[in-house]
Amino acid sequence: MPQAWSKKRERQYEHIKESAEDRGASERRAKEIASRTVNKNRAQSGESKTASRSSVKDKSPQQRGGQRSGKNGPKGPTRDQLYNEARQRGIKGRSKMTKKQLERALGR
Repeated sequence: MPQAWSKKRERQYEHIKESAEDRGASERRAKEIASRTVNKNRAQSGESKTASRSSVKDKSPQQRGGQRSGKNGPKGPTRDQLYNEARQRGIKGRSKMTKKQLERALGR
């Protein structure tokens, strides 16, 4: 756990990590899930120095509750998340692309 986290965030991290392990995730995966969740919550509450737009404007992990996993409805990353990845890879014309077009351009 990073030193920048408050006691509350450390407790939250431990709770999420233990819950993920109880659901069958490996220790490494549980740590990743917990740290991503805590960091997103920190970004949304203004506790971090930098935060991506998708972290701040998107639903919190607790509200989402696995909404983007499973078999029914839209799956995978949001359009904004795909756009950010396309920007990092330097894909031209990304700002006018739809979610489906961004997925194709990224090879998904």
